[in-house]
Amino acid sequence: MTGTEKNSLRKYYQKSIKEIESELNTSLRKGLSESEVNNRLKKIGPNQLKEGKKRTIWNMLIDQFKDVLILILLVSAVVSLLLGEATDAIVIVIIVILNAVMSVLQEFKAEKSLDALKKMTVPETVVIRDGQQKKIQSQQLVPGDIVILESGDRIPADLRLVKVTDMRIQESVLTGESEAVEKNTNAVEAKDTSLGDRTNMAYMGTSVIAGRGMGLVVATGMDTEMGQIAGMLQEQKHELTPLQKKLNQVGKNLGVIILFVIAIVILLGCLRGIDFFDMFMTGISLAVAAVPEGLPAVVTIVLALGVQQMIKKNAIIRRLPAVETLGATTVICSDKTGTLTQNQMTVQKLALANREIDVEGVGYEPFGQFRENGKFIQPSEEQSLSLLLKAAALCNNSSLRQNEDNQNWGIIGDPTEGALIVTAAKAGYQKEGLENKYPRLKELPFDSDRKRMSTIHQTTDGGTLLFVKGAPDQIIERCKNYMNNGESTQLSKSIKELILEQNKKLASAALRVLAIAYREITPSEKKQLEYDQKFDIDKTESQLIFLGLMAMIDPPRKEALQAVQTCRKAGIRPVMITGDYSLTAQAIADQLDIYHSGDRIITGTELENMSQPELEKIVLETTIFARVSPRHKQRIVKALQKNKQVVAMTGDGVNDAPALKESDIGVAMGITGTDVSKEAADMILTDDNFSSIVSAVEEGRKIYQNIRKFIRYLLSCNLGEIITIFIAILIGLPRPLLPIQILWVNLVTDGFPALALGLDPAERDLMKHPPRDPDEGIFSGKMGFNIFSQGIFIGIITLIAFYYGYSQYSLEVGETMAFGTLSFTQLWQSLNSRSERYSLAKLGIFSNRYLILAILVSGILQLAVMLIPYLQLVFKVVPLSYYQWLVIIFLSFTAVPYVEILKKLKLTYKKNHSISD
Repeated sequence: MTGTEKNSLRKYYQKSIKEIESELNTSLRKGLSESEVNNRLKKIGPNQLKEGKKRTIWNMLIDQFKDVLILILLVSAVVSLLLGEATDAIVIVIIVILNAVMSVLQEFKAEKSLDALKKMTVPETVVIRDGQQKKIQSQQLVPGDIVILESGDRIPADLRLVKVTDMRIQESVLTGESEAVEKNTNAVEAKDTSLGDRTNMAYMGTSVIAGRGMGLVVATGMDTEMGQIAGMLQEQKHELTPLQKKLNQVGKNLGVIILFVIAIVILLGCLRGIDFFDMFMTGISLAVAAVPEGLPAVVTIVLALGVQQMIKKNAIIRRLPAVETLGATTVICSDKTGTLTQNQMTVQKLALANREIDVEGVGYEPFGQFRENGKFIQPSEEQSLSLLLKAAALCNNSSLRQNEDNQNWGIIGDPTEGALIVTAAKAGYQKEGLENKYPRLKELPFDSDRKRMSTIHQTTDGGTLLFVKGAPDQIIERCKNYMNNGESTQLSKSIKELILEQNKKLASAALRVLAIAYREITPSEKKQLEYDQKFDIDKTESQLIFLGLMAMIDPPRKEALQAVQTCRKAGIRPVMITGDYSLTAQAIADQLDIYHSGDRIITGTELENMSQPELEKIVLETTIFARVSPRHKQRIVKALQKNKQVVAMTGDGVNDAPALKESDIGVAMGITGTDVSKEAADMILTDDNFSSIVSAVEEGRKIYQNIRKFIRYLLSCNLGEIITIFIAILIGLPRPLLPIQILWVNLVTDGFPALALGLDPAERDLMKHPPRDPDEGIFSGKMGFNIFSQGIFIGIITLIAFYYGYSQYSLEVGETMAFGTLSFTQLWQSLNSRSERYSLAKLGIFSNRYLILAILVSGILQLAVMLIPYLQLVFKVVPLSYYQWLVIIFLSFTAVPYVEILKKLKLTYKKNHSISD
């Protein structure tokens, strides 16, 4: 298929049926011949979605070894093995493998978007070929085929409708809007029309919920709207998260430092006449000291534990790095329907000719009250209101059902009709009971020309009533009288204007308005019905008595308002991206505090005519994007990212999948979400609750804060090791620590406290600060200074312990004392690392029970290494006297008052600085 032909696929809704029939060289009466179908299949290919290149488990495993820190560890393991340090090498390799396996297990299901899309395609469909109807595999469809559609069918390809009878199609999987679209065969004249407004088209994956018709296939496979979404999913690649980028940079920096230090050490040793091999071993000791062997594993474990915490808060994380990305989120792009709203059309107001009544109640629950001017009223006691509600329930093809859990209610059928049934039920009028009392005799179905639906019912006294519902302007024009306090009164011009003004007022508030009317059927008309004679529908639906207006909307979730307010306090900007009209979107956004006066609202049509640079300039001023398509959503996400925003995108439909994957973190709805959106997302909400996103953001911030804590802890400890060895060599002392001792400290003694720091409770004001700058370095907020100052202190006291043992006793005693002092100092340092601002007294020493337990376990393990004879041989340590142990305990504890003094000085400086400002 040529590029011109592909481009024309998007314009079939603008063309007449005859034009398309001629362009595709087909016949509406006979369809294509089998020979022509085979030719087109060879040329175009089957009607199926192509798979992109999938990541296998092997690919995922290989990716784990591309991390810079992991590569440095592997190089250290190889060198250690070559130099005979087999124990060191084995321990390093075990840690690396465990880290890789954990990451792969978490990401195993990350590439299934296309599988889910395939489930939405249709196995079989009915077509006309060679003038005969036949059932075929949907994969065999080609452009030019004629497809027969019935209620309940799923659309097998993109179709231009050529014949419809009362057809309505549910397009929520593509547009995100729950309300079914009424279809026709008329060409759409508008040049740029959003997908939801192409009323003569039917798209692959959508469903016929009413009526029947016939469609001409204009696109198959990857050329369909669904196929374009699949293509976008294949094209996208996940960027590294901020933390991944920063840890990679830390690894690279450490690599440079390691090489530099090794070179300096070897050079100094050679200048002093020391054996090259000995100096190379010393260099390896420094390399082992510099690399935080436990860091990759601890990051992975802490993120995994964060995932478990989020499950308790109704959020399932599909990719580990998404946890920390949440904490950096600056913008949440949210779909309206079902995410910010209840996805339950609800009647909120009733308007009689001279009255307005508020309807209270939640969603589809058939419980509620009616108020007029603030006072409760009982509909059953008022004939006009009672008849309005009965008519709404009877002129209706939907039904209200209680779910299997006997707790929630649901609608079977059209959501708009469902809202009318629920309103009647709130007044005590159950549809089933009404239908038993007033059995239906005939239905005049809704169609786009009449814009109304009618049903005829028999009454208990033998009479016959006609109930009509539809567009207010159409119904009012057909009314002769109106119900006024239970009596039929002539509809004067002034009353008609009053009703039309009520309709305008309700519509301007983004409410969808339906008018209800009725009249008695004459005996002659009833006779025609009995004998099933033809009668004049137009005449039948005239001389009506106006009952009232029923105004409804898909209301916002109550918890969503609180969640939006929390987002704003946390410096996160919510943005609504919807396929609905701008008026409705603005009404909901205004109620949820998303839209403020002066904010911009951009429609899909405006977006279509806007260049990407133009969008990037105004995207930060815009809070509502209405009537948008999937590609528009991607453009919006990209424009925000261009403005250095970390974007979270929520969604539940197929239409959201590309934007979910494009965004920094995609958030899918677990209950109403399609499989496609869930597979494309990084996080799934099990309760479809917007407020769960806020909880997840808070958890993400806490985890990132804790990651900074243990990075500060690990690097300050490793710097202490480097300082100890480097200064010793610089001043001509022997190596104070052996490689296996350093490895033990880094992986075991440090490991448990670092892990426990990852579980530290969140600070109270965590959600009262703006998100961190995505470009902010991992050592921001003077963290680098803290690591440097505390690392030097750890190095100095370790060197003091070594020098004391070495000068007063022996090299072995000096090494053992340095090993013990370093280990226990680092355990005390874990307490120091809980906060850069608050003292231990303010935090509470026992407020993190996991850390206390980790310190005890690590302390016992360290004592075991230094006291058990067999382990003494493995780690090359010697028994110490009581006095030597006292020196170790005293020196190691000095780290606590040292850091507390630094915190106090820092706090005092800040106070004085703020006063002077």
